[in-house]
Amino acid sequence: MGYRVAIVGATGNVGREMLNILEEVEFPVDKIHAIASRKSMGVEVSFGDKIIKCQDVEQFDFSTVDLVLMSVSGEFSKQWAAKIGEAGPMVIDNSSAWRMDPDVPLIVPEVNPDDVEWADRKNIIANPNCSTAQLVVALKPLHDRARIKRVVVSTYQSVSGAGKEGMDELWDQTKGVFVLGAPEPKKFPKQIAFNVIPYIGAFDEDGNTDEEAKMWNETHKMIDPDIKLTVTCVRVPVMVGHSEAVNIEFHEHLDADEARDLLRDSPGLVVIDQRHDKGYMTPKEAQGEFPVFVSRIRNDPTVEHGLNMWVVADNLRKGAALNAVQIAQLLHERGLIGQKTLA
Repeated sequence: MGYRVAIVGATGNVGREMLNILEEVEFPVDKIHAIASRKSMGVEVSFGDKIIKCQDVEQFDFSTVDLVLMSVSGEFSKQWAAKIGEAGPMVIDNSSAWRMDPDVPLIVPEVNPDDVEWADRKNIIANPNCSTAQLVVALKPLHDRARIKRVVVSTYQSVSGAGKEGMDELWDQTKGVFVLGAPEPKKFPKQIAFNVIPYIGAFDEDGNTDEEAKMWNETHKMIDPDIKLTVTCVRVPVMVGHSEAVNIEFHEHLDADEARDLLRDSPGLVVIDQRHDKGYMTPKEAQGEFPVFVSRIRNDPTVEHGLNMWVVADNLRKGAALNAVQIAQLLHERGLIGQKTLA
């Protein structure tokens, strides 16, 4: 007994990763559909040992499926997600379009799984921003123990967070530096090869970017609106894997040793924290892995109850595709996906 599943945006990096992970975790699928815009109709993608041709989103009948995983732009999602939900299937959306809608749960299964119980308000569940997803997995067990007062985060975000165009631009510029000079940036505002860019998204009137705003808004929605959170988001010349330097101030005492034990025992987390030159995680090592990795856990003596840590994850997996599939698994476990057999 399996489900009829559609992947909307199946030709993109995250869409393809969704197909890979559904197969890896052996999610119960009876029928899989790859959906894309008309220009990608007929493009082939793989699902296990099967090759599937993409179908046109405008021609597809979404009432014939039980579950839809979407990895598309926010604008595209605003146009389509509600229509698809009204047709019957549960929609798990990876864009920013629905995250702050009060009638749409924003879910990381290790953090707020019970919110799936009200997903039927619009038949839409939102996936958080990639940098938020890994952060909240690491923050939640610490907040439950000692109540977080304030968090300062600096991100080191890979170019895959900007899609295939971002990855291509880093590759082309890196090659170009050693030949005829790096080509002019197109996807990013400045050269990304051998550089870092402290700007992701667009500035607001206070000088913050919308990527930074996503992180604090989404953390407040999923964990606690009283947490004070300040963020600087930075694009770095890494292909896959986001990293975050996280400084936390708590209301109650929590030392590094207890924090380390808490994190080791928490779902979705792996602690790699040894005090030698290879005893920490990097984005290269996290690539292709499921967990969120935490390293460099240590007390911050500059505040009464302070802690520092380093948080790393594969942004295409836990930051996007994996989290969406884990939400699907959660829905399956709780019997919240409708029709289970082929019509």
